[in-house]
Amino acid sequence: MKRFACLLLIVALALAPVTSRAQSADDAFAALASPSFETIRHGVEMLALSGHTQAAAILAALQANRLFVRNADKALFIKAEDGTFIDAANGTPSPDVMASGLKPVRVNNAVRGAVDAALGSLRLFAPDAATRVAAAEAVFHSHDPAALPALDRALAHEADPGAKRRMEQARAAALLFAESTGDADRVAAVDVLRARGDIDSRSLLASLSGQPQSVSDAAAAAMTAIDRNLQLWSILQSVYYGLSLGSVLLLAAAGLAITFGVMGVINMAHGEMVMIGAYVTFMVQQAIRDYAPGLFGGSLLIAVPLAFIVAGLIGIAIERTLIRWLYGRPLETLLATWGLSLILQQAVRSLFGPNNRDVGTPDWMSGATELGNLTITYNRLYIIVFAFLVLAALMAALRFTSLGLAMRAVTQNRQMAAAMGIRTPWIDALTFGLGSGVAGMAGVALSQIDNVSPNLGQSYIIDSFMVVVFGGVGNLWGTVMGALTLGIVNKFLEPVAGAVLGKIVVLVLLILFIQRRPRGMFPLKGRAAEA
Repeated sequence: MKRFACLLLIVALALAPVTSRAQSADDAFAALASPSFETIRHGVEMLALSGHTQAAAILAALQANRLFVRNADKALFIKAEDGTFIDAANGTPSPDVMASGLKPVRVNNAVRGAVDAALGSLRLFAPDAATRVAAAEAVFHSHDPAALPALDRALAHEADPGAKRRMEQARAAALLFAESTGDADRVAAVDVLRARGDIDSRSLLASLSGQPQSVSDAAAAAMTAIDRNLQLWSILQSVYYGLSLGSVLLLAAAGLAITFGVMGVINMAHGEMVMIGAYVTFMVQQAIRDYAPGLFGGSLLIAVPLAFIVAGLIGIAIERTLIRWLYGRPLETLLATWGLSLILQQAVRSLFGPNNRDVGTPDWMSGATELGNLTITYNRLYIIVFAFLVLAALMAALRFTSLGLAMRAVTQNRQMAAAMGIRTPWIDALTFGLGSGVAGMAGVALSQIDNVSPNLGQSYIIDSFMVVVFGGVGNLWGTVMGALTLGIVNKFLEPVAGAVLGKIVVLVLLILFIQRRPRGMFPLKGRAAEA
């Protein structure tokens, strides 16, 4: 008899958690069927803690306004996409249920917040670490104390360091808004948010009210530290944006630095070479979309050499038919190339129309990543890398090829180079073609961050001349330093003075600098350059 009694006790203890969970789920279903918003919110919290297999599906249906209650017996049903109904308690289809006998479960902002927190709590146990991180972030933003039991269970089994850190931050946020939390635990929670150090943590700390003195002091110190941290990250973000703008200016100005430095030609049509490169990218993508859609991911890799060839050939043609007759007459060269830029713009308008053209971004260039509080967009990052790869290739060509040797000789002393047998007219043509080809490659990069239109090049021609003059005419290292310096200064001035006034300030500073150093930061050396 005693053995039988012990056996009954063991069975009862084993079944107790199951019975408790079932009862908790039944209570949650009854609360969700209530007309009271507060009762429904409480039912959401109970369902999230019940461990019921249908909890996530029911809460997702409530979030999407697809959870209904039957008037007759207060049973819950989920409306499927095809209009049929599913029994919420067991997930089985209920084809006999009529919509006329149902009414939607009531939802307000408080219920929606509880649903978001509950779904976040349920996803804390997902097999995928990224899903668990997203769930912890949802709980952090809702900072609902009802999620604390689920967070404690999830933390006890979490092995991924990143997910565990986010769960600890979510737990700290929830503890700050739980009435039963002691002062020591609140101060510890403030320290966790201080270590997180982002704008969300600061907003959470700023929303605290009626806290004990020790907690208020810890929160004030944490907000001060977060402000300093955010200011530092803001400076780094501006530097990144400045590097991004500087790399764009470097791409646009590199070709101009070559032609201006070697030939002394003020080429106002240089921006149109950039525009031609962007339209080559558009045509390549159109051809790929029509004939080989699977190659779209590599469309930019195909467009880069084609843009270099097309823009380079056009540059050689311009030099041979127009520029060669105007050497030594800078004003006439400026006017002629300005007129040529208008002709090229109108030709593109006639061929492609005046409207912007759609140039797609491959998947590998889309999106962004977070480095602390620094947002790094992939398209800008790839443009920075591309700019320095182009610069490295250009410097290698100038240093290690016969064309580069001849170009450097002509730059340093044109008469002596001609006397040594270098055909300076062809060097001029190839130099102009090289500079135009580099501008065409710049157009490929700019097609990813700017509108492809006939006016694309006009946005960069003045800035390109500023970069070349500031860095030192004909000096590529000077062009690099000039582009990066002007890009970073622009990005630091824009939040203070605005975009237009910022450019004016940069122009004034550049004029003052040129007054002190007329030949730029890194002037060329050589007899012709120094003459």
